[in-house]
Order: sequence, then C-alpha cells, then structure tokens
Amino acid sequence: MPRPEINWITFSIDGREVKAPENAMLVDAAKYGDVEIPVFCYEPKLGQPVGACRMCLVEIEGIPKLQTGCSTPVKDGMVVHTQTERVHDAQRAVVEFLLINHPLDCPVCDKGGECPLQDITYGWGPGTSRYIEPKRHFVKPLELSPLIAIDRERCILCYRCVRFSQEISEDYQLILNERGAHSFVATFDGHPYVAPFTGNIVELCPVGALISRSYRFRARPWDIEGAGTVCTLCPSQCNVDLTVRDDRVLRVSARDNDEVDDGWLCDKGRFAFQHIHVDERITEPLMRQDGKLVPVDWDTALTAAAQALGEAGPRAAAIADGETTNEEAFLLQRLFRERLDCGNLSARPGGDLPLPLARGLADPALQATVPDLEFAHAVLLLDCDPIDDAPIFDLRLRKGVRRRDMNLVVASARPTALDANATTVLRHAPGTAEALLVALDAALSDDRGNLGGAASAAGSSAQAVQDLLEDLTSAGGDIVILYSERLFGGPRGPQAAEALLNVANRLNLTGEGAGLLEIPIGANGRGVREAGFAATHGPGFAPVANPGLATHGIAEALAEGQLSTLYLLHTDPLRHMSDGELWERALSSAQTVIAHESLMTETVATHADIVFPGEAYAEKEGTLVHPDGRVQRLRRAIGHPTPFNRHPGSGVRAGWQVISDLAKLLGLDFGVFAGSMASQQLFAAVPFFNGLTLDEIGGRGVRWPAREAARLAFGETSREPVALDVPPAAAVPSEDALRVGTFRPLWSSKEVDVSPILQYARPTQVVELSPVDAERFGVADGDKVEVGVNGTQVQGAAKLRHAVPEGTVFVAEGLSDASSSLFNYGTVQLRRLGGSAEESPINPIIGMPAIGESPFNPPRHELRESPPGTAPRMNE
Repeated sequence: MPRPEINWITFSIDGREVKAPENAMLVDAAKYGDVEIPVFCYEPKLGQPVGACRMCLVEIEGIPKLQTGCSTPVKDGMVVHTQTERVHDAQRAVVEFLLINHPLDCPVCDKGGECPLQDITYGWGPGTSRYIEPKRHFVKPLELSPLIAIDRERCILCYRCVRFSQEISEDYQLILNERGAHSFVATFDGHPYVAPFTGNIVELCPVGALISRSYRFRARPWDIEGAGTVCTLCPSQCNVDLTVRDDRVLRVSARDNDEVDDGWLCDKGRFAFQHIHVDERITEPLMRQDGKLVPVDWDTALTAAAQALGEAGPRAAAIADGETTNEEAFLLQRLFRERLDCGNLSARPGGDLPLPLARGLADPALQATVPDLEFAHAVLLLDCDPIDDAPIFDLRLRKGVRRRDMNLVVASARPTALDANATTVLRHAPGTAEALLVALDAALSDDRGNLGGAASAAGSSAQAVQDLLEDLTSAGGDIVILYSERLFGGPRGPQAAEALLNVANRLNLTGEGAGLLEIPIGANGRGVREAGFAATHGPGFAPVANPGLATHGIAEALAEGQLSTLYLLHTDPLRHMSDGELWERALSSAQTVIAHESLMTETVATHADIVFPGEAYAEKEGTLVHPDGRVQRLRRAIGHPTPFNRHPGSGVRAGWQVISDLAKLLGLDFGVFAGSMASQQLFAAVPFFNGLTLDEIGGRGVRWPAREAARLAFGETSREPVALDVPPAAAVPSEDALRVGTFRPLWSSKEVDVSPILQYARPTQVVELSPVDAERFGVADGDKVEVGVNGTQVQGAAKLRHAVPEGTVFVAEGLSDASSSLFNYGTVQLRRLGGSAEESPINPIIGMPAIGESPFNPPRHELRESPPGTAPRMNE
C-alpha cells in the first residue's frame, strides 16, 4: 500500500507565513513555524484526536468560535492566531479549571520537574488562583496494577491512558467511571490492569497521576541523566532512553523511532531493567574447584579458558544467542576459525541452514520493513504470535488493521492474540508449517496433486488453503509474510526454507512494501549470523572451506565425546534448545564448559567450569541488526559493576575485550583495543556493511538492505521455484493421546526471573487444551495436570481455551522449570493430578492476553491502597 503523499501548503500563524503538510493538525503544523500550542490530551501516536482538554484553543479567521488546534486540520491560506487576548483568556480559564481540584504537591510528585502541567501553568496559566473551597479527595495511591500506582486526585481526565488501552493495545481494560467532576480512571470491574503494554500509560500521562511503582520516590529530574541505547530483551530491539542516577538504571522510557517501535515499549522491556542490579549478577570470573564455582582473577580464568580451547582445537564448539553483539560474534568466530581451525558455531537453536538458502532468505530485495506491517495490503502471520515473539510488531499489525484496513491472515497451530483482528484464520497441526507452505506453493502453481496431500499433512484442507490464499492476494500486491525462526527448526528446516522461498517467488515479494520478515529467537539472531557466527558460512554469508556442526550436531558430538570444550556466549542450552535431555547429557559429558553470562542461572551453576562475567545491555557498546536489516547501535549508559571489597580490575569487562584477550593468549592478536575498533573490523569484513560508520548509524540506525552499495555488495541471489515434496503428515491424536505443540511466552527469560517487580508475571507451566478434550479427560480449568511420553513428564495448570483445536495440547517452553523442550512434535498422554492451580505453587499467569480469551486469569480483587506514608518496595 503506497504511503500517503505529502502535499505542502502555506498558511499564516501569528503573522508568519509557514509551509506545512496539508491536513496536518494545527498543533503539529504550528511547529513548522516555531510556534507552540499547548496541549494535554493530544498525542499523535494515539490516533484521531478527541479535543478533551480544550487547552489548544486558537482563533481562525473566518470562524467565529475558538477552535481546538489538535483536531483542526490545516488548509492552504488559513490564517491562525494564538496570541490574541481572546485565546489567552480561554487558555487561562482552562488551566484554572484544571487546577481547581489538582493537589499542589509538586515537591513530592514524581512528575515534578518534567511535568507538562507545571510547564503549561507557568507559560499559559493565570498565575494566581481564585479558588478557596476544599479540593476533591480520593483514597491514594491505589495499585492499578502490579507495576503502576494511580493518584486519582492528580488526574486531569485527558483520556490518554483509556485511549491507549482501547485503541492501541486493544486490551479494553481501562475505563472512566462516574461522571463530571467525580470521574476517575479505573479498570473494568476492579480487576488489576495486567496486560503486555501497561507501562506505556505512565509515559503518556501528562501529570503525576500514573506512577511507575519501580521509580516512585527514586529520583528527581535534576538528579538524573538520560542515555539512549537499544533494548536487547527481545527481537523488537526497541529504542530506549535509560534514566541513570549514581551509575544505576532507575527507569526505561521509549525513545521514539517510527521505523522500529512507533514509540511504544512492552512491559518486559520497560521493567526488566532491574536485572542489571540484582544479587544474581555475575560480577567477577569464576572457576569450578572441588565442585563449586569460586571467584578467581581475570588472568587465571583467561589462562584456563585459553588452555582448554587450545587443547580442544577442532574439538571445540561455541553457541551464541541473546544479547550477543555483532562485534562479539564476529571476534569469537574469528578465534574459532583462524586459531582453532574449527567451524562448530551456531546461533540458531533449530540448526543452521545451507548457505544458498541462508543467502536467499537474506536477499535485500526480499526484506520487508517494520512500517510495511502497517502499510502492506495484506500480512500473512505464519506460525508465530508477535505478542510473545516480538510484542511491538503486534501493536504495528493492530495499527495496520485499524487505520489502513489491512488484510491480516493468520496461519498458526496455536491461537494468537491477533485472531480477532484477522480476516482469515487457518489452524494447522503443530510442527506442520512446512506442509502448509507446500500447499500454498501448490495452490499458487495450480499443482492439484501436491495441494491436497500437503494440506492434509498440515491437518487442514485444500479448500481452507485456497480461501487463505484468496484473502491474502485479493487486497493488493504489497504482501508481507511475518514468520518465526522456529519455522526452520528440526531436520526438515532446509525443506521449510525452500518452501518459503518458493511462495515468496510466486507472490513476487520483491517490490517496495512487500517481502519477508523473520522474527529470530534471539534478540540479535540476524546480526550474529550476518557477522559470520554460523556453521555453514562466514561473515557476510561468505562460503567456508570446512563447515562445522550446527546446534543439534554439537549436542550429539559432546554427548558422544567427539567434542570436548563448549563456549556458551549469552545462551542457556537447557532452557532455549530443543531436546533438553540431549543437552543435559552433552553438558555433563563436556570436559570444559566456558560460560560467558551476566546472570547466575541453573545451567551456569551446575555445568559451567569457567565463567566470564557478561555485560548487561546498559553496559554494552557495539551494534545489533534488527530483524528488518537495520543496523543499530548500543551505547554504554553505566559503568561495569565491580565486586564489593575487590580491586577495580576484577569486575565485568567488555565482551569484545574478553574475546580479544582470550585470542591473544592463544597466539592470535586481533589488534582491537576499543569497541569502535571491533566495529570497524566487522564493517570491513562483511561486504554489505562496507562503508558503514558508527556516526552514520547514530541513534536511528541504518537499514543496510536499503543502501545501494550494500545491495550490490550482497550480489545476485536470483532463484527459480524448485519442486517440493509433500512432508510427512502430522501426528494423529487418539482416544488417549493428544498432539503436542509448544510456545515460548514473552516472560520466559532470565531477566524476568530475577527482576523483583516482574515476579507476578514470571511464568510457570500451563497446559492449554480445548474444552472438548478437557471434558473427555475429566479436567477443569485450573486443575493440575501432567503431560508426558516415553517417561518424560511435565506438570502444569490446565488452561481451557475455546480456540485450541480439538486433539491438540500446548505447553510452554523456555521456562526456568518444567520446560517442554523435552518434547518434540508428536503425541502425549494427559492425566489429571490431585489439586488445582490455586492449591499448588503453579502460577496461571503466562504468555500474553488474547482479545476475548486471555491466558491471563489473575484473581479478582479491588484496587488496593498502599499504607499511608509508604512507597511500594522494589520487590512488591
């Protein structure tokens, strides 16, 4: 869908001739003439203005009454006045009216010093108050949610928070109760406001009515510094601004970038910053002695690691994930390939793809952008749920449906949060996305033979596939396929990639506004692979002479004793890799496990022999690559932590420095003495990064697929559709067995596990099944159940969801306990255990809420009052 064309017009404001986009709201158009019109309720990100606060009143020649600048589009030749006495009187009256019941508690208000109401009162207010009557009072503060407190006396009824809940996140949980001067913001029926994006209302609030409980009474604006960087807690890579005081991060705010995050943050990115300063942080090198990890100095740890890697040589392996930067991945792969003559490197939990397929999927012509999710004619959501995999993409898709009438087509095994917004929803069996792609390819090529067989293998029908394709192609040619890296997991990953490229070719997804967009499992999954950290290719997808083992092969070789040393860079195989049983044997069999990690996890505590303390993202410098190819820059906001009562050199070191020092001990000198030097080497080694500089990347990033020089450097990847085989059919459920699928909740991360304020959301296992199957197995919602096969069991709370297909059960993976990574796609038995979720420690809060059918089911309670004179503690 073509972007709206900008038609520039000329209008007059306060005697100045100003050029501005036609139909822009006067509030925005005035800024082109350096004129500020005060607002409270207006926020462009919220969509159509409501004109609730009346603060933006202006005088327009030819219109007798004052008009709201936030809801009046500018036209050519319009004459506007903002400085007449009539306007000033109206603005002073509005401010005076707002202050009638607003408490004068600026000295103790967390918004004080950065409050629009303060600024506007000083700039446009009357300066004195005529009101002497008692002010309105509410009980305060109230717990609106586990993350947010509300002071209802300060609320000016701007509607921003309610509009966000109803029009942006579409969770419909916030409402206005009562009428007139007694109106106040509340949640529906007194339920706590528990949703994926609640923290955004704190930032939207123009006064101190909505307060972050983690920031309340922590600092004042003159005590703090701001530092811009990129969040690495999920693949969305949102641009953030960190509030820092005394070298500690106290708050995370959105740093608007329309090309990346549209100015929103999820609650994980906004509140999980607490993991930076918890007791679980690893702040010094550790080595295992007599079965325990004990602190050692850097020289000892580096020497031991260098010795282990040197002795292992080609029998070493490395896995990277999470917040690994491009520079760290690039240097580590250099160390392994150039010094150890070893290519056993992997950053894909499901295994690396052959080089031609990896290059084909990275073809610049096929790369869709984040804004394309909003402006495309149609988007196919393929076997992923953005609310869990990349939450900000969920908001972008909702925006496209709501404002652009985009066709959203969902094809997934598990119900998604976007099903209610979709024009077509197709359910396939777990693990059969490849079969669905083969069926789509057959429908596009009019191959009736493959169509029926592949559709049946996917657990669907030929007619359903054709209906999906009709809906996908009928709206227009700008089509985006949004899919997860999980699509390529397992032994048939290459075949799934072939099928996806076939479909992309037949749909001609090479034009502007169309293409493929992959959501990697790790935050920087794309960047790590483009830096050359892969078994099948080097930097920039360069061929390698001796391809190494991928993830599954590394685990098998370690378990069988063919490999001896494993380097884990910001990854936890037991938590994030499939086949947890195999990885348990692999880690137990390895002679040396080197863990480069920022937090003490169960895997590190149990299996690591040498531990290098890793940086949190607020301490890092380097670059990342967004899923749409945008190279972004991490900037260091705080210093590295140092253990108490130890010398300064014993603390955390930069990741690039650790790898460089390790290489030097092994006889390979990278010549890297600063993070910027590592970036320069990376940009020189990756052909399509050539010419990039850190200054050019700046705070907004650079999409390398959009650079002509980069496209030429990448080379041709023209590819014709290939013949596809119908994959094996999905497992068939029986009277006593159900098909099993897995999903990874947004909250399943080590950062959430240790963040005090997010303990309410820390996921534990749930078992999602349909009411029909629940009745058959005698299971009620909330019952404690067990699913298992071949002696492997996982226990969890039953969650009945009407949208789950009959004969299928879904369990969560990536949890700190009871991980379903023990299961591959197939069938499992289910049985009810004694007790229920309420009687057991199992927490029913997991995943993200879907519209009308939420996996969240928090206990109903009224909003609670905090004790007088106290502030919520960090661990509340």
